[in-house]
Amino acid sequence: MCTVQEYTYLIFPMSKVLDRLNTFYHSLKNMKAIRVHKFGGPEVLKYETDVSIPKFGSSDILVNVKAVGINPVETYIRAGTYARKPQLPFTPGNDCAGIVEEVGSNVTDFKKGDRVYTTQTLTGAYAEFTISPSNKVHILHSGLSFAQGAALSTPYLTAYRALFIRGAGKPGETVLVHGASGGVGVAAVQFARSCGMLVLGTAGTPEGIEIVKKAGAHFAFNHRSTDYLEDIKKAIKEKAIDVIVENASHINLGKDLTLLAKGGRVAVVGSRGQVEINPRDTMAREASISGVMLSNSSEKEFKESYAAIWGGKEAGWLRPIIGKEFTLENACQAHADIISGGGALGKTVLTVS
Repeated sequence: MCTVQEYTYLIFPMSKVLDRLNTFYHSLKNMKAIRVHKFGGPEVLKYETDVSIPKFGSSDILVNVKAVGINPVETYIRAGTYARKPQLPFTPGNDCAGIVEEVGSNVTDFKKGDRVYTTQTLTGAYAEFTISPSNKVHILHSGLSFAQGAALSTPYLTAYRALFIRGAGKPGETVLVHGASGGVGVAAVQFARSCGMLVLGTAGTPEGIEIVKKAGAHFAFNHRSTDYLEDIKKAIKEKAIDVIVENASHINLGKDLTLLAKGGRVAVVGSRGQVEINPRDTMAREASISGVMLSNSSEKEFKESYAAIWGGKEAGWLRPIIGKEFTLENACQAHADIISGGGALGKTVLTVS
């Protein structure tokens, strides 16, 4: 004699059961989310309370979002100036942390209630619920808060790629992290310090300098000071720098090249415009400039990066520093602050109730 549940599974294939479950969640309630209906300034980020909860596929995970990491690239996408434009309307964001609400029928590595963070979403992270492919979901270490989990994905993956994969950083070398008080900068400082590099970091405010020191830099400098390049040289006794992780190449790249050692490398993480350089500064040094684009990572490189993040937390040195926190409905204010704020002070996040 079949139970009702057993009888249901006999009548309906698993895909049908999954469809019914999705329909249930879809009809249960709507969710709050940020929606973009046209490209433009921060004001186009619209807080809506009646957005349908997205439906997930057999290899996907439905995440109940608790915190969202905001990245500068999302401001470019929102403005319509990024190389790839999403179809309108859309919900921004890929980096979030939360609790697994449901999993697809083919998902075996996660279960309802798991604390996780995402490195990609299919439906956008600026929302109460999001859908993520199961291979882009990762267990959140018990020692990290949801806000810290939301600060992991893009910043730490980008920092690892810039420092080790593109910048080829090695123990014993000297690294300069330009813009070290933001999410990527803090991550780069922590990675570099953990592997035995001499770490220099810059920020634009006294508060930023304190964050750079807190992240673990041996030396911290104010890059708005007219003499900061000379201060760097004095601090390291006129030694040259092996690797520069550059978050503002439109301002600093020309200066960076004059600081490099023979065989030195600049990993360009961010730029908001053009810059003039003197190629001769690369010639005698045989220096190189490498662009960094996280989406170009291979699966092998991603796996390596994820392992480094987990290992860093287990060892105790990986500590995302959270700066300003905004509620979901104030996402437009958060975007405005990232672009026109007085300087990065840790990772900016949205909190989702």
